[in-house]
Amino acid sequence: MINLEEKIKNAKTSFVRAVFPGSTNHYDTLFGGITLKWMDEIAFITATRFGRKKFVTVSTDRIDFNMPIPGGHFVELVGEITKVGTSSLVVEVSLFLEEMYSESKVLAVKGSFTLVAIDDNRKPVKILN
Repeated sequence: MINLEEKIKNAKTSFVRAVFPGSTNHYDTLFGGITLKWMDEIAFITATRFGRKKFVTVSTDRIDFNMPIPGGHFVELVGEITKVGTSSLVVEVSLFLEEMYSESKVLAVKGSFTLVAIDDNRKPVKILN
């Protein structure tokens, strides 16, 4: 059986998306609602990889949009477990802006998501046995 630190390390999740016209607003920057959707998705995947249970998002805390994200760029989302409770955990999500044709990469958005492990009746359950 692996220890908690190893489980947290193994749950770290990242994926890259292209910012295409369908995900931008009238300023040709990534729409905030799409950003939050992607961040919640990676938080869910990270939590599920950690606990291998059903999880639901119960709250978000301080989502900081540090800069606009122009269309025609990549974004890398990274989810990391920062706190583990009895039935809930916190995933910190970082979104990095990456230019398509250079090595430039900068933190653009950051926030934390609290998720709760649930059973088939949607009642909280212990994450760790």
